[in-house]
Amino acid sequence: MEISNITRKRIQDFLNEDKRFDSRKMFEHRKIEIETGISNNAEGSARVKLGDTEVVAGVKIDVAEPYTDHEDEGTLVTTVELLPLSSPSFESGPPKIEAIEIARIVDRGVRESGFIDFKKLSLKKGEKVFGIFIDIYSINDDGNLIDASCLAAIAALKTAKMPKYDEKNEKIEYGQYTNKGLPLSEALPLTLTFHKIGNKILLDPSSEEEKSSEARVSFAITNGKEIMINAMQKGKEATFTQHEMEKIIDTAVEKFKVLEKEVHSKLK
Repeated sequence: MEISNITRKRIQDFLNEDKRFDSRKMFEHRKIEIETGISNNAEGSARVKLGDTEVVAGVKIDVAEPYTDHEDEGTLVTTVELLPLSSPSFESGPPKIEAIEIARIVDRGVRESGFIDFKKLSLKKGEKVFGIFIDIYSINDDGNLIDASCLAAIAALKTAKMPKYDEKNEKIEYGQYTNKGLPLSEALPLTLTFHKIGNKILLDPSSEEEKSSEARVSFAITNGKEIMINAMQKGKEATFTQHEMEKIIDTAVEKFKVLEKEVHSKLK
């Protein structure tokens, strides 16, 4: 659903004075809430609220065939469903491009960060591995579903428990869990998404800001031995100048440090 030209102009006028409708600073996140263990039927689950944006994520673990080019590593599949109840813009049916794009950003951010030690998920090289399935659902869309979805996926993975595996029959005993979690790194992979409206750059847009923006860029960042940008996704038609990109990257690294600390504290 589009916003009116009047609203778009008001947003631009506010931004020209370095102001936002909700009184946040240009690179300030909305309030983050994380609740884990919301599903009794998933190995891991989480609900995340980023302001009024809300998503839930569930992690299921099953026996799968390895990818042919990674025969001794577990697999990862990430899907996103944008539910019609969360926005008038979303419709029922097969995943639309927006859902596919969010799933790819989350998947790539997790995969490229080394957050999951996939080699420890191998059961029989070339034949059987543990497959991780992340399902993400939008509950309310008030902007920046990308970062909210990443937070929910990480929270669900971080709190997931490995299911019991019957080695004799080579199958999972559903509903029964070990006391072990997934083989994860302590370095959390998180995404930070910036939007450009006019000549102003802002972080974590509301729905109205998102619909007013002309360009978007998301960074998947992790902090292992050093802070690394693992993936980047550009969206929308407008471009960023070299100076804007340099500023965004510097800001992303600094804001990541703050976000990482906050998420770690919420997942203890």
